[in-house]
Amino acid sequence: MPQADMTNTDELNRYLFDNMHARGELVQLSNSYQAIINNHNYPLGVRLLLGELLAATCLLTATLKFEGEITVQLQGDGPVSYMSVNGNNNQQMRGIARLAVADMSNEVTTLHDLIGKGTMVITIRPTQGEAYQGVVALEHATLADCLAHYFEVSEQIPTKIWLFIDDDKQQAAGSLVQLLPDGDGSSENKDKQESDFEHLTQLTNTIKADEIFTLEAQALLYRLYHQEKVSLFEPQAISYQCGCSSDKCLAAISQIKPDEISAILTEHGKISMTCEYCLTCYDFFADDLKSFTSKQTH
Repeated sequence: MPQADMTNTDELNRYLFDNMHARGELVQLSNSYQAIINNHNYPLGVRLLLGELLAATCLLTATLKFEGEITVQLQGDGPVSYMSVNGNNNQQMRGIARLAVADMSNEVTTLHDLIGKGTMVITIRPTQGEAYQGVVALEHATLADCLAHYFEVSEQIPTKIWLFIDDDKQQAAGSLVQLLPDGDGSSENKDKQESDFEHLTQLTNTIKADEIFTLEAQALLYRLYHQEKVSLFEPQAISYQCGCSSDKCLAAISQIKPDEISAILTEHGKISMTCEYCLTCYDFFADDLKSFTSKQTH
């Protein structure tokens, strides 16, 4: 079975099981994951959970049937107060974690030890139409199980998710199997769907971490589902895109009163803004802010 150098792979593969009302996804990440964590000195547990959240958000983004974006947030009373990954239908991703404690041990690695008692908030914003938000408590032991629970209560769609992290290689990966809605509501058909879903779940359960990090998607899917008829779509590239810009910073500064802008410039000589995602620092001097300070009242 051919192996690939997955160190530069950021790719999502979607596929349909032809003889079953079910779909699947496989995501393999390296550069985008590294871009999110490398500028931050995150403890081990935070890196692991953020990687899982990134892989999960990629999988969820691929379920969108429209142009738009999705944000998956974890928040609670643990040492990690907030964690978020945001992505759009073009698989452009960014992520952040905020710690409530200054010095967190690398021994803290489980979902509940990191987040504490908390919730997962999934916000979907279509380019056209109303935003939608779903909230579920983090009542299960793993992020993957919490996401399956979300689909169960919010969407009523049987869904199973597998998430993998390799901290040494700084890689993240995940897989999803989901039943598709079927117009035939007969009990016989429902029993078949449940049986098909259980069968696909058992097959996907055999994924090993070293396989998902070393095998090309087609080779891994053949290994898992060689007895099934699988239609594989064109792969979709995943990239890191922070989204910060000088213009967005200026838009934020424009909300400050002109007198306050002048006072900051007098005291510090400039206004500095640092993006919390990529840590890029933007400096604005008096000449840059003339259009704002000229509105000053005398």
